[in-house]
Parts: sequence; C-alpha cells; structure tokens
Amino acid sequence: MWAGALSPALWLGHAALTDGLGANPIEKLTHVTGMTALVLLLCTLAVTPVRRLTGWNPVIRLRRLLGLFAFFYAALHFLIWAVLDMTLAWSWMLEDIAQRLYITVGFTAFLLLIPLAVTSTRGWIRRLGRRWARLHRLVYLAATLGVVHFFWLVKSDIRQPLLMAVILAALLTMRLPPVSARLARGARGRRAPRREGAEGNGPAPANPAAEVP
Repeated sequence: MWAGALSPALWLGHAALTDGLGANPIEKLTHVTGMTALVLLLCTLAVTPVRRLTGWNPVIRLRRLLGLFAFFYAALHFLIWAVLDMTLAWSWMLEDIAQRLYITVGFTAFLLLIPLAVTSTRGWIRRLGRRWARLHRLVYLAATLGVVHFFWLVKSDIRQPLLMAVILAALLTMRLPPVSARLARGARGRRAPRREGAEGNGPAPANPAAEVP
C-alpha cells in the first residue's frame, strides 16, 4: 500500500529532476496530484462495500491509510496551486477562490478533509466517541465536491470526471441501508456453503469490524 500510494509522488519527483514534466510543469503537477487524491478518496470509500461484499474484514485496516494518502495528495495539490501558481499572493488566491467556482468547490473539499485527517488517530476516536462517525461522514461531501471540481475543471473531454461520478454514485448507493443490507445478506449466503463444507457445523458467525462512514 505504501509503495503504491507513494509511486505517483516519486514519479513526479523524478520527472521534475529530469525535466520530464513537459511544457507546462505546474499544470502537470497539479493534474497528477489532484487526480491521485480523488482516486485514493474513492478507494477509501470502496473499502466498506468491499468488506460487506466479500466478508474480508482485514481490508478495513487499509481505509485509514488510504484516507491519509488521499489527504496528502490533496494537500500537495493545494500547495502546488498556492505556491507555484499563485506564488503565495494571498489577494490573488482569495480572488481566485471567490470568482472561479471550480476552485471554490475544490478548496471547500480540501478544507473538509483537514478535520478528517487530524481526527484519524485512535486517540481522537476515543475522545469523540459517536461524534467521530458523524464527523467522518463529511468524506461523502468532500468526495462529491472533488468530483464536481474535476468536472468543472475539464473543458472538453469529460470522460474521466464522468467515470469518477459514476463510481462515486455507485459507492454512495451501496451505503443506503436497504442496498447495504441486501449486499450483506448475499455475501453471507455465498460464504455459508464454504464454511459448512469446511467445518461441518454450519456457517460461522460474522466477525464484525468497526463500522465507519
């Protein structure tokens, strides 16, 4: 997971050192970091449906790391825009955020990810209790705004943002209680014959993992 998630950053670093970012290096850096952040955010949202469909509970351990890497690339995406594109000119940055709607939406998505990253530790989970799960449901809004940001940024070929929108819609639909319950029943039904054949004592009880947004 670490190798896969860090590979885009390592590739960008190598390309920057070898003059391989093309004619517009800032645009390349911005695009790759933004795309990587969005892909990792969707992967984070896919963990719970995968667990429910397969019954593979250990996959839940990957969710926190995926979420933190998504925030890492979102922060890089923002810093590249703020430092390299806007040269930290705060008046220009505020004007851009206020006047260009796709930047407004993208900046809002980044702000929503900050408290999620800060409170991702076990200590914060204990301190916040049930409020932690409610807070982390903001990831749904952040992911939606991220897809909208990408959609409005693209001027002609909308195939990639449209694909992201379809994937996000599917992941959110799978979280609706009726759909989630049906998927869980189907997964238990598929696993039961294997357990009966292996153990001879009927299906083993599910090993519940912590439910997070």
